[in-house]
Amino acid sequence: MSSASPFAHPKQLTSRQQFLLGCVIGAAAFLLLFGFGPLDVTNDLWLRSGFVEKDAIQHYTGWLFYRESALSIPFGTAESINWPQGLSIAFTDSIPLFAVFFRLIEGILPATFQYFGLFAFLCFVLQGGFAALLLGLFTRSAAALVLGCLPFVFSPVLVERTFRHTSLGAQFLIVAALYYYIRGRREKRVCWPGLFAVNVLTIALHPYFVPMTYAFTAALVLGVMVDTRTAARPLGFLAGNLAATVAAGWLFGLFTGSAEGGSTVEFGYFGMNLNALWNPISRWTTVWSRVLPVQNQVRGNYDAFNYLALGMLLACVALAVWAVLHRHESLTSMRCHWPLLLVCLCLTVFAVSHVVTANGATLFTLPLPHALVRLATTFRSSGRMFWPVYYLIFTCCIVFTLRLKPQKAAAGALALLAAVQLWDISPALIERGSEMRNYQAEYPSPLTSSFWEAAADRYDHIVSLDELQEEPLHLALWAADHHLTTNDPFAARWDEDALAEQRQSLIDALLAGQTEPDCLYLVHEEALFLELADVLQADAFCAHLEGGWYVIAPGLEYTGTDAIVYGPQGEGFPLHISDYTDSIWDKGVLVREEPYQTLLFPDCAFTRRQLEGMTALAADGIEYPILNVDDKDAGWLMVTLDIPDARILQGKELESIA
Repeated sequence: MSSASPFAHPKQLTSRQQFLLGCVIGAAAFLLLFGFGPLDVTNDLWLRSGFVEKDAIQHYTGWLFYRESALSIPFGTAESINWPQGLSIAFTDSIPLFAVFFRLIEGILPATFQYFGLFAFLCFVLQGGFAALLLGLFTRSAAALVLGCLPFVFSPVLVERTFRHTSLGAQFLIVAALYYYIRGRREKRVCWPGLFAVNVLTIALHPYFVPMTYAFTAALVLGVMVDTRTAARPLGFLAGNLAATVAAGWLFGLFTGSAEGGSTVEFGYFGMNLNALWNPISRWTTVWSRVLPVQNQVRGNYDAFNYLALGMLLACVALAVWAVLHRHESLTSMRCHWPLLLVCLCLTVFAVSHVVTANGATLFTLPLPHALVRLATTFRSSGRMFWPVYYLIFTCCIVFTLRLKPQKAAAGALALLAAVQLWDISPALIERGSEMRNYQAEYPSPLTSSFWEAAADRYDHIVSLDELQEEPLHLALWAADHHLTTNDPFAARWDEDALAEQRQSLIDALLAGQTEPDCLYLVHEEALFLELADVLQADAFCAHLEGGWYVIAPGLEYTGTDAIVYGPQGEGFPLHISDYTDSIWDKGVLVREEPYQTLLFPDCAFTRRQLEGMTALAADGIEYPILNVDDKDAGWLMVTLDIPDARILQGKELESIA
């Protein structure tokens, strides 16, 4: 390798000393930001409340369900989730490796136990440790290692994901893979036990890291094959890595059953905006720059947050100018590391996706075969795939700074880079750290009705009959707390076909009057509830609870005042417009042309009884004459009223007048 290569400097301290120094820096960064609060394993309030984002509830709930599950191989499957099939907690982002470890020692854990704060702490520690190893390949100075590690441990991407998607904080895996790539190219060596461990570990922490670390592994394999003109050993190492990763995926339950459902969002929605490197806005309106203005985004660009921060951006400009002025050296380095550039190009293209966006506009969409889009949707949050390139940019900027002459200039430039970097993002760091340090939020569960207390003591299973229930994460957390199973999907992935088949079978049985006494049935759509309640009201408590829940509770006697009960023939239950919206309907009101006088109701026995022989509908004491009732569209009743604008009836309880 050319001495002009930016990957040619010797190391400073021993590898162990470098790593330990970096770990101390990472630990200090975490404690400075978040304090010791998250490390209290008995403090789960911030998880129950959905700190930063409600997904925290999903992650913690997955662990609660798995903690109560029987141990089996493959590990990681909680039978109480997606009941009765069960589901791997990898799809609740509950960090399978940690969940399995603590499940094995569950008997000695306190009643309340969370490991997410500990995991985040270790991510910062290892981020610093591997950053020090990586930069130790280029500098002899301990001070330079400290300064160079700071951008890594205070990386906007790392801090932004911490406690929002905790498992995605394991970005040390990317830094470690980059370290082994550079060291492997220097020594013309592929078979690193550490790289093997990193690749296998990815799938046990979060599957999104698999293509990221394998990108650097593939670049190393290609580079060493060219350097040594041999293929057997590099390809054998790659094959062994892949086999072990697949085996680890099986061991932690990622391949148990089908998990193709979970979102209607396809590849392209969460693509990286072309302004991502200098756009300082993340999802929750946190502004990550003192200087640069917030740029527009479209679609799901928020999940492709990749702000470099001002220090790195200025270093990128300086590096680009240097590269133009020193074309020969630049081209020599690029030719040497063409495999790395190739995988980075592939990752960047995938991150941007076929839906190319810039600022607030979609520039164009490349037509792709549906089969290819469906395959790419496996990693639908494609903007995350830029992270290996992101940390490579960090590395190149710091190494470029280290190579400045004279040495004092390099030291000053590196100190300036770190200072500008931290100064730029310091308000966001303070804001995020303050949120955790001062977090006193109460658990905002929407299940406030005393009905849920009565149900918890009576039923073993929550059975959702259609769609996704309101507040599914809070519902799942309630089920986990009370040791109930749930089939209501709250994970990132689930077996959509099996769930649909199960639901239809349950609905058919209920329409035939067959209920299970240990099942609490929940319905999302009022139309289905009305159809089922008409059949089951004699043997089950059928009601609409405050908060929007439609429940069918076999054998339960509940007298609370927070429920509208469906009595015999629907007695006492109000009539509502359907909440249906499309191009011509607005929440059950026909808006194709004025005047807006036609309402939409589900066609069921209850609705027909309410409308049969009636002359008007009333709301708020005002009667509106019925002009026409039309049932020509299967499943629907369209009622036209003498009313100026029927939208005033949306969401109101209606009374039929004879």
